[in-house]
Amino acid sequence: QVDVAAMVWLFGYVDVTDTAFIVAVLSIAFNPLFWNVVARWEHKTRALSQVFGSPRAACYCLGAVILMLNCVRSHCFTEAMKSQPKLEGWDYHWTYYSGLAISAVGTLFVISSFLALGFTGTFLGDYFGILMEEKVTSFPFSVLDNPMYWGSTAIYLGWSLMHASPAGLLLTAVVAISYTIAVLYEGPFTEEIYRQKQKGVKSK
Repeated sequence: QVDVAAMVWLFGYVDVTDTAFIVAVLSIAFNPLFWNVVARWEHKTRALSQVFGSPRAACYCLGAVILMLNCVRSHCFTEAMKSQPKLEGWDYHWTYYSGLAISAVGTLFVISSFLALGFTGTFLGDYFGILMEEKVTSFPFSVLDNPMYWGSTAIYLGWSLMHASPAGLLLTAVVAISYTIAVLYEGPFTEEIYRQKQKGVKSK
């Protein structure tokens, strides 16, 4: 959970009316909204699968778009940090290397999640009817739930510390909140998809 006192403290150092900051917030909020809306629409209509000729091709296409949007989000995040002042008390080697270590751990979680799930498992393949045989419980899923999301959040946190950026820390909080909301919507829906799969298997 986000510390409210820390958030208030950060607001004192950040110009939230800055255009680059607003664009970064919108980019962060848009990404999970986009992929949830599109994936649920596909699950309901199978429209993308029909357009691209197969569920797998459609999933790969959506995955490519999500990757592109993530690159845009990271660019906006970086530009927002550049447009705002650094916190001088943090601009030291220990802060930089702490941030580097946090980003490295986040990167480990993101990459290991991708390797454990595969491309379609990572990019909402279950919404396209590409279901996994069983729930993945190996690392990093043995350590925490939704490691892709929290690994990504850790990367942004580390990046912010490396730049001694209060704006970056505030944007990282926005990332964490957006992912928390996404999990609340995705978790039950995905579980229902697999419940329907199990019902179909039992009825055969």
